[in-house]
Amino acid sequence: MAMDRGNLYLIPSSLGGDEISSIWPRGHVQLVSQLDVFIVENLRSARRFLRASGYSRSFDKVQFHLLNKYTQPEELSGFLSASLEGKSIGLLSEAGAPCIADPGQAIVAIAHRKNIRVIPLVGPSSILLALMASGFNGQKFAFSGYLPIGKPERGRMLKILEQKAWQEDQTQIFMETPFRNNQLLAHMVTFLRKDTLLCVACDITLPAEYIKTQSIAAWKKEMPDLHKRTSIFLLFHS
Repeated sequence: MAMDRGNLYLIPSSLGGDEISSIWPRGHVQLVSQLDVFIVENLRSARRFLRASGYSRSFDKVQFHLLNKYTQPEELSGFLSASLEGKSIGLLSEAGAPCIADPGQAIVAIAHRKNIRVIPLVGPSSILLALMASGFNGQKFAFSGYLPIGKPERGRMLKILEQKAWQEDQTQIFMETPFRNNQLLAHMVTFLRKDTLLCVACDITLPAEYIKTQSIAAWKKEMPDLHKRTSIFLLFHS
């Protein structure tokens, strides 16, 4: 008789800082404390977050698999070996929800192919929180991740997203590497229509949280400093 497979738990982390009580239901702490195999993006920050969550096991007895830009595709299947032996595994996001603007979807796809049960745990997603707070269409929206870096290519993409917002009544959501936020904002006030609405959602759930929606014309008069601040940008029509 085949051994029952363990589950793959998708574990969200905070959007900044290590405050756990505000992002996890009480049962998460107990569940995560029972795991001793994790798939993580950064070993140091994962250990710090687990300790902050109340995880008390010795890390010498915990198996960590690193999933980042250096991970080779042929390594991924082996990350789930423990599940085939009956152990459950935690896929821990670096920030927010796993697999959303975050590595991990390839692991989940393999889990489905291997008939491993995938269980997403409740936690924060900066994308959904920004959409909730924007005042834009929450029934029809698209997330485009990172836009092109080059100014001409980025300008063309911004115009495409703007057109979708106006013609399809669809909220357009995207992000940028924090140290390029100011550059992106400058490009938006250059390339977009004055009456297009832009929501900037910055440092969500943190003490410095800043969320504001106004027209491109208004943003041009008020350019906040977003340098090195985690931000989500949303476009919609007026």
